[in-house]
Amino acid sequence: MMIFHREKNRRLSMKKTLLFCIATLTMAMIPFAVDAHSGSHEGGAKFTKHFHETLFAISEKGEVSFEVLLDEKEYKIGKDMIGIVVHDSHDEDVEGARLDVTVTGIEKSLKATEKGGGLYLVANTGLPKEGKWELKITVKKKKINDSAVFIFPDVLNKKMPAGKYDADETTEKK
Repeated sequence: MMIFHREKNRRLSMKKTLLFCIATLTMAMIPFAVDAHSGSHEGGAKFTKHFHETLFAISEKGEVSFEVLLDEKEYKIGKDMIGIVVHDSHDEDVEGARLDVTVTGIEKSLKATEKGGGLYLVANTGLPKEGKWELKITVKKKKINDSAVFIFPDVLNKKMPAGKYDADETTEKK
């Protein structure tokens, strides 16, 4: 009987020690987990433009960047499609968001389909081929609600090279 109680006490002591270790490790890791991706979208954000022949804009509030692929020269997106790559202020893919894509002269928003990795596809059928028009992209996801406007044909003459860009500026940072 005495051996049974000693074994029971030893197991109870081991369980308490194990729980203490788990609790200590968890508490020690919390600051790192919060710091790794706070969800904060404050100054100093850097955004990456991945391709050379694409349009690029940092949103009005600096919460996201949009890279618009107009054709399949650098990335296969499909016939009669435009691709929109969305990154947050931590330069991470924005997945599971709702994109509202509007075009001057078209009443309904264009349907954006998520493909993963921050890529959304929109059918380009019916987009104006000539004249001045605007493509407005709005992204909504949890705390993110931001947009950017691309003014055609002006934006076609202002393509930025691939690289890193600061949220507070539209010039390349090296």
